[in-house]
Amino acid sequence: MSQSEHVYSDDEIRARLAGPLEHWYLEDGWLRRKYKTESWKGTLMVVATIGHLAEAAWHHPDLTVSYAFVIVKLKTHTAKGITDKDFALARKIEEVVQWQPGREGGPLEGTPSDDQRFRYIKYDAPKDASQS
Repeated sequence: MSQSEHVYSDDEIRARLAGPLEHWYLEDGWLRRKYKTESWKGTLMVVATIGHLAEAAWHHPDLTVSYAFVIVKLKTHTAKGITDKDFALARKIEEVVQWQPGREGGPLEGTPSDDQRFRYIKYDAPKDASQS
C-alpha cells in the first residue's frame, strides 16, 4: 500500500452493500458472507474458487469452512478497516460463486439442480424476491 486507502464508515459500508452485495453484511468490522453448500464437495469447490480469486487479487480473506457452508470475512488489514479492495473482491467472489449459466440463455446449461448427485451450492434468491 503506497498511499493511505479510504476506510469506509459503517454507514457507508451498509449503503454499498445494496444491490449485487445484498447477501453480504457488516459484523465486527468485517464484510461477511455465508455460502451454503450441499455437501463437503460443494464446500471445497467454493473454497478453491475463493482461494483462486483472492490469490489473483493479492487480497486474502479469512474463511470458516464446514461441511455445508463457507463463511468469508474481508477486511484490509493494512488500512485497519473496509476499503475498496474488500468491495471489489466481494463483488468478484459473488459474481463467480453465484454464477448460474443456465439462467443466461447461452450455450452453457449449468449444473442440474433437480438431481442431488450434481447439486453443490444453494443459490440465493434476491432478498426482495417473493418467498414461495
